[in-house]
Amino acid sequence: MDSVQQKWEHHYANADLKSPAHPCFVLQQHSRLLPLRGRALDLACGLGGNARFLARCGLKTDAWDISDNALSVLNQYAHLHQLPITPLITDLKQMLLPYQQYDVIVVSRYLDRALRQPLIDALKPNGLLFYQTFLGPVQIQGPNNPDFYLQSGELTRLFSSLKIWVYGEGWLDSENALDLQAQHRYSWMVGQKIA
Repeated sequence: MDSVQQKWEHHYANADLKSPAHPCFVLQQHSRLLPLRGRALDLACGLGGNARFLARCGLKTDAWDISDNALSVLNQYAHLHQLPITPLITDLKQMLLPYQQYDVIVVSRYLDRALRQPLIDALKPNGLLFYQTFLGPVQIQGPNNPDFYLQSGELTRLFSSLKIWVYGEGWLDSENALDLQAQHRYSWMVGQKIA
């Protein structure tokens, strides 16, 4: 087990079905843009707040994360509530995203700029990318590594090949199960792959 996986296994070591798992702000606020059916991916899903939301909206949802602890809780939740969620333990540094498989991809609180083109390629034509992550500078109770923060306007530049339907920056309450009282500075967008 590598150090990144150990970190997240430790982070979710005490998680259970009672642990809060909330969808990110951009997904909740702009859910009207979601298709009525199709296939979705919650990337770096943690306890699957986005995956749960997507599945309740009628989308068959893949949920990928490096933490087996988090995915075990999500799998139990999906089974208990009969939701179409398929968890998969995944090291995103080594996993290849499938080509044009998803109508919707959601990424929240995660940033790997090397995944920009693979994310775009994984969307079906007219597919939607909901993206929300930390906006610099480094924040208390956020990642310590400045590489995990976007600069102002960077998200739209990264995904300039998409049609941007929504873009915003600002302070939001945390949806993270372990720091619900915190606020973080985020950048968020919804972009569509043009057919």
